[in-house]
Amino acid sequence: MTSAHSFLLQVHDSVHSFNMKSKFSEPKIFTGGVDISKWSKLTKKQQEVALKKDWYVYYSFRNPETNKLNRQINIKGNCNSYSTKSHRLKILKPIQRQLHNILEAGFNPYSDDNSQVKDVLVGKVPSIDTIPETTQVKSILLVTEVKKDNNELSIDDSVKLVLKIKQKVLNENSYPKFKSRINRFFKWLQENDYDGNDSILSIKKKTVIQYLNSVLQGTSARNRNNARIDIGSFFQTLEDNDVISENFIKKINILKSVPKRNKTYKPQQQKDIYKYMEQHDPILLLFVKFISYNFLRPIEVCRLRIEDVDLIDKKLYVKAKNKAVKIKIIPNILISSIPNLSDRNDKDFIFTPTEIGGAWDISEANKRDYFTKRFKKVKDYFKLGVDYGLYSFRHTFITMLYREFAKGMSPYEVKSKLMLITGHNTMEALEKYLRDIDAALPDDYSKFLK
Repeated sequence: MTSAHSFLLQVHDSVHSFNMKSKFSEPKIFTGGVDISKWSKLTKKQQEVALKKDWYVYYSFRNPETNKLNRQINIKGNCNSYSTKSHRLKILKPIQRQLHNILEAGFNPYSDDNSQVKDVLVGKVPSIDTIPETTQVKSILLVTEVKKDNNELSIDDSVKLVLKIKQKVLNENSYPKFKSRINRFFKWLQENDYDGNDSILSIKKKTVIQYLNSVLQGTSARNRNNARIDIGSFFQTLEDNDVISENFIKKINILKSVPKRNKTYKPQQQKDIYKYMEQHDPILLLFVKFISYNFLRPIEVCRLRIEDVDLIDKKLYVKAKNKAVKIKIIPNILISSIPNLSDRNDKDFIFTPTEIGGAWDISEANKRDYFTKRFKKVKDYFKLGVDYGLYSFRHTFITMLYREFAKGMSPYEVKSKLMLITGHNTMEALEKYLRDIDAALPDDYSKFLK
């Protein structure tokens, strides 16, 4: 009797299929008694119990004497020396595929001579001594995968290519977010039986939809849509570089999501918060004034250097997300709050944790997070919920301007003037923003209800 495992060690993978009458059951993988497709939904304890058991490939073959299917020897391939699901499947999945191939080619575990099957299979058996120990267990490497077309990149190589390109074209704030989302997607692929050596073409639309559904179930429609955007950008880069023929992510729908916006402060709330910061945190107060009076986003304030503030010409040079640099006027109400920084290095940042004007060598995102956490102390003092934040000051003062302008101007004049101040690129974008923050409110309509 010939062992299927020993025969697997002697043959190369076949790229052909063979039409023979089936005398065997389809090879399957035993994964510790759990449904591997639901692995991510198992508790940590359930996963640990499954991994304590031996995993293996099993199958049955028809006994020529009894004509009944008999269970054959389990094939483990040394997979149980690994303690993670992904490592074990990287060993067992190829064995499962290769075992199916040799059985289809006519391998018979009850025969002492399977030499004719070798002639049918394609390729020459490599010497075990020529196979690197580090790349995989030797017995598994001898069962090689069907080679991909020379024009096809593997999943791992595709990720390396795209990240290398994106690192050059995305800014220091956007690239880490993109990389994080892409890495989460490919980690999920590994957990769902994809191998980094598989062709990038093995990833289909259905697979991405399944992943996006898992993001939706675990978080929100907004996060799901953001993941779709970055995965779409990933595949678009592959299409642009002729790695794939079509970016199928474009055909995946966008879900409706309600964006979360910070609430607008009430007039007295805003005055009380300003007074508190004036007494307890003047640096944070000036940071907030740049948001309030120049209508900047917190991360735009973090980017400001001393050279960007021209107090003589009353101009502010802001690096925005939608264009390289935008120029804004500095209103007098803000100029009076900015200290003299003429003795500082022009390349120093306006805001640091301890002083106005100094060096602060960390990422923009970390700076924004720092001031967000710093403002949380103020929120805690006033018992403000998660709906309030630094962005609330931008909404508050735009609302204040809108309502003051509306007292003496037509709606179109108001919005035209506001566009120059807020920096919105189109009237439609400004109108949507004003609706979202409820800046425009009707006059009292009581007399119409009598």
